[in-house]
Amino acid sequence: MNAMAADAWAVLGDTPEFDTPVPVGQLYFPDWARYEAAMRGIFARQYYTNQGPLAQELEQRLAGFLGVRHVVCVTNATIGLLMAVKALDLRGKVLVPAFTFPATVQALTWAGVAPAFCDVDLQTQQLDVAAARAQIGPDVSAILGVNLWGGACDIAALHDLARENGLRLFFDSAHAFGCRAGGVPIGNFGELEVFSFHATKILSATEGGCICTNDDLLAARLRNIRSSYGAGTPTPVPLTSNGRMSEAQAAVGLMSLEDFPRILARNRQLHERYQAGLAHVPGLQLVRPSGVDTTNYQYLVTRIDASRFGLTRDQLLAVLKAENINVRRYFHPGMHRALPYVDELPWYRDALPATDLLCHTSLQFPLGALVSDDTVDRICARVAAAHANAARIRAALGGS
Repeated sequence: MNAMAADAWAVLGDTPEFDTPVPVGQLYFPDWARYEAAMRGIFARQYYTNQGPLAQELEQRLAGFLGVRHVVCVTNATIGLLMAVKALDLRGKVLVPAFTFPATVQALTWAGVAPAFCDVDLQTQQLDVAAARAQIGPDVSAILGVNLWGGACDIAALHDLARENGLRLFFDSAHAFGCRAGGVPIGNFGELEVFSFHATKILSATEGGCICTNDDLLAARLRNIRSSYGAGTPTPVPLTSNGRMSEAQAAVGLMSLEDFPRILARNRQLHERYQAGLAHVPGLQLVRPSGVDTTNYQYLVTRIDASRFGLTRDQLLAVLKAENINVRRYFHPGMHRALPYVDELPWYRDALPATDLLCHTSLQFPLGALVSDDTVDRICARVAAAHANAARIRAALGGS
């Protein structure tokens, strides 16, 4: 903690703890020399996109890393999800948790299918299999599981549910690159899985993503959908798009894959430091990734119990934001309460109690390349001091 007193608070007009905002995402990038060499190579080849040599190499290396037959790199994960819906030839409704990033659900809408929102398990925060089962009807064609926080859904139970009801099963695994369930890398489950390589993710291509599948026909369909004029083995598809990954994205992705062991180790160190610093703060619970035997430590998510901590999640968020600690509500609101779904599907508004509770109590803390050990220590000290000074802060913020 800096020289400011424990009872001095930027939200009350004092100097912030940090001079500049501490970012919440991963933001691991290669050093300038490696980046410059990669970009010079691209310009020398004068091959900038359209499944160039770096994009092909990234697909091959990802397939080896994940142990899957096919990796189809795309410009971003949202396009990947949209392509997945078309490659699977889905119709009607898709079961999906409302506790997820907007792009998960919006991709379904863009692709012409409707979300059937499911609640999540309050403890694991993953898709509640019983809630999904209750939503199954004749117009449901698939289940889209979302693997959150470096963890995973109950994959075996979802496989059984899909098989018993003749449903397709696929996963949004934007949070789960490098994780393993039962010793098997995430990427091998369902009919396909979609990863994100956004700069906030542990594997970064600055932007981008990929689709993994062990199904040869699905891979051929995805490759033909990805390019506006088709690619690879000609295969009938409902439409084509432009989801190609650029050579610049692939170059950063390859360097990030090389750095992955170091990045993973650093994320684990930061996690452990947070755990030590926050373990004894009343009313603050760290969410531990569930459903996996190996996590990527990509997120540090907590739940705030206002009755014990002394401040609500949103009050603590306001306090820490003022200190230039860029914590985030994750997710808020639930997709069942976001436009256009809150108007188009009003019957879900009060039907997902676990989702609603998590949307009002969850808080994500900074991790990644720009977070030092000292930064974590200072953040933890500010959180503990906020609890100790909760009554004064609450009164100043207008709370009871």
